[in-house]
Amino acid sequence: MTETMKSYHVTAGQGIGELETRQRPIPEPGPGEVLVRMRAGALSLRELKVLENDYPLPITPGVVAGCEGVGEVVALGDAVRRVKVGARVAASVFPRWIDGPFQFEYAAQLGSSLDGVFTEYAVLPESGVVPIPEHLSYDEAAALPLIGLTAWNALTGGQGLRAGETVLTLGTGAVSLLAIQLAKLAGADVFATSSSPAKTDRLKALGANAVVDYSKNPNWSEEVRALTGQRGVDHVIDVAGVLDQSVRVVAQGGEVTLVGASQGKAANAEPLSAATVFRSGATIRPMAVGSRRQHLELNRAVESTAMRPLIDRVFTFDDLPEALQYYRTGTPFGRVIISHN
Repeated sequence: MTETMKSYHVTAGQGIGELETRQRPIPEPGPGEVLVRMRAGALSLRELKVLENDYPLPITPGVVAGCEGVGEVVALGDAVRRVKVGARVAASVFPRWIDGPFQFEYAAQLGSSLDGVFTEYAVLPESGVVPIPEHLSYDEAAALPLIGLTAWNALTGGQGLRAGETVLTLGTGAVSLLAIQLAKLAGADVFATSSSPAKTDRLKALGANAVVDYSKNPNWSEEVRALTGQRGVDHVIDVAGVLDQSVRVVAQGGEVTLVGASQGKAANAEPLSAATVFRSGATIRPMAVGSRRQHLELNRAVESTAMRPLIDRVFTFDDLPEALQYYRTGTPFGRVIISHN
């Protein structure tokens, strides 16, 4: 073990070009803590929003960046009982959220108010790490702690997804792609939307039964309803904030899970009327990520089915700024991974 380590630090609004690197002493775990040698991380829209000062949670100036990462436990603090040296683990994005509904007291988040995972070594609470599925590489496992868990919670955390039900995902962002994979594992029929004809075949190969091009039909909810014999879909995973169409396409008494809202204005979403909600009988459930218990459930599902998340591109840890630029300007289909190997 070297005496110092490299880490990336962020201050809200500073921009990619000003992401700071530091050489710091490798920390030692305190009571109830573990030291993790980070092996891989992943990028998401969250990281860009932090850099652009457009993130809803408070950001500690100079905090270690990144909330989604996995690695190997290399040292234990006193009184650690459930984790062993050598264990392959994922960091919990919200390490204080163990179970139950999200509460403000659980809002401390890696890479925001707490030091994150874009570092060579991280000290984490014993309760803030979970084992990663045995069949996954570190790069693959890094795709799950934030985006994979969000997709899992979106599908299972509300009314719950049952085999034979229908799911609609919007676009080709990382949450939507993982939701397709997880919904198919549960035996659901999945419909997807996209504005890219080139991605239609890729979505179908991932498991989508049918894909609707929303750029050709602004009222795409009508087309999706037609595909279901006008019944509508049981679950809508709305990552864009186009609630007017999401509620119109959901089946009577179904569920719309609102994962994101930032694209609603750009998508020219119409205001959602109370009458539309009332007629639908739908449950609208805003949510973010998931608890430790849900993370363990996700891992069991992934491991029992040998599922592998889709990876678009892998960058080295030293090339993190380049990776962020690629994520912002490119159109990744799958996760963008930061690898320490």
